[in-house]
Amino acid sequence: MRILLPTGSLTADIVRKAARGHDAEVAVTGEIAAFLTPADLGALIASGDYDLVIVPGMATASFASVEEESGVPIVMGPRHAADLGMVLGLLGTVALSRTLPADDLIATERRKAAYGRIAEAEAEAEPDFVVRGVKIGGGSRMKVLAEIMDAHRHPALREGVEDFFARGADIVDLGFGFDASPADVERCFAVLEGIGRPLAADTQDPLLIRAALDRADLILSLHEGNIPEVGAAVAAAGAAAVVVPGTAGLAENLRAARDVGVEALIADPLLQPAGSGFAASLAGFGDRGVPLFFGAGNVVELIDADSVGVNALLAACAHEVGAAVVFTSEHSDKTRGSVAEMRRATEMMGALGDHPYPKDLGIDLFVLKEKRRRREPLPVGEAVDVPPAPDGFVPDPAGNIRIGADEGWILAEHEGRVYRGRTAADVVSALIENGCVSRLDHAAYLGRELARAEVALLLGRSYVQDGPF
Repeated sequence: MRILLPTGSLTADIVRKAARGHDAEVAVTGEIAAFLTPADLGALIASGDYDLVIVPGMATASFASVEEESGVPIVMGPRHAADLGMVLGLLGTVALSRTLPADDLIATERRKAAYGRIAEAEAEAEPDFVVRGVKIGGGSRMKVLAEIMDAHRHPALREGVEDFFARGADIVDLGFGFDASPADVERCFAVLEGIGRPLAADTQDPLLIRAALDRADLILSLHEGNIPEVGAAVAAAGAAAVVVPGTAGLAENLRAARDVGVEALIADPLLQPAGSGFAASLAGFGDRGVPLFFGAGNVVELIDADSVGVNALLAACAHEVGAAVVFTSEHSDKTRGSVAEMRRATEMMGALGDHPYPKDLGIDLFVLKEKRRRREPLPVGEAVDVPPAPDGFVPDPAGNIRIGADEGWILAEHEGRVYRGRTAADVVSALIENGCVSRLDHAAYLGRELARAEVALLLGRSYVQDGPF
């Protein structure tokens, strides 16, 4: 198959390197590949004999008329020339698009295939039991249990629970501290009336467990200290229960829970924090005859490292030991986002199939780093070293602007009016349109600060105007 690869002079060497080993002709159409016109492409096609044309993914023109006139299929390549080699290697296995850049298409197809494998495996899995429509154990995918600590003191409990479900939790657990009362527990579950998804109660207090049984689908946790008092009540309510070891040991506590009639059991061997027996505790996750509970949240909260990578590795550990339920939490600012991160991490494990590693699956947890560097051509011309920016501050006659970021919004206050937008481009455009900026240096400053505010929102970080990032 003879392929035409039109490109710009800035990326020609990269495209030629990618085309080696393929029956392809590289044609330079100008300095920048994205500026390719239908007329230029039509002339190129007419000058040769081609079976396929792959135009740069950055091209903005429509080439439908050229394809119709020439009869040669014209599809989009990747946005970045550095990715062309990968795309050419997939020809024949992936049908490229006429409207979607190839890198987006391939990522989309891989993602669809990965989630298709997960859905198919979940549909075919025979679980150990089902909690309000959610399969637990038995080869079903790992489920994410997200905890709201001190639920009785949460200022917006229903919104918090709904948010956790929206971000990927399969089960939301209400934690109740020592200061909670049975009335607090009943009030919390009453607030959640109408939420038809699995809810758990996290307490070892028999009084609080009893108060939760009218609605809780899962109880965390049973042991030798409370099984004699509430085990039969948990069984009568039909609730599932997580069993933990105590002085009696995990195996004995599981037997005690079965003896009082609790049928849906999950064993928690207790994962220890890093530095306090983490590796040794993994050895306790052998076959217990029931689904396993993996307390990842306790590890993530107790290590000063970004939660994304820690959650990914813990999900891999949970997968290897055969865990059915993975516990996560967002108790601190540093673990905000862990629910979505853990859901994505468990999906990576669920998409493995016959793959030996969670790599190239179509699902990833890249946030700040990238899988491969794209080395695009740098600007060329005479190099001019610029001097440091002036230290002096010249006020803008149009007035000062105070910038903030909160709950997904970028805020810019000017003379009592707050302009609110989702992107830096939206906000700066509104400021200029409304006459809030009159100096170029002020406009440049605003562009820098608004962009920092946007990045802070994307990363879930705090933003302080003129402060360090």
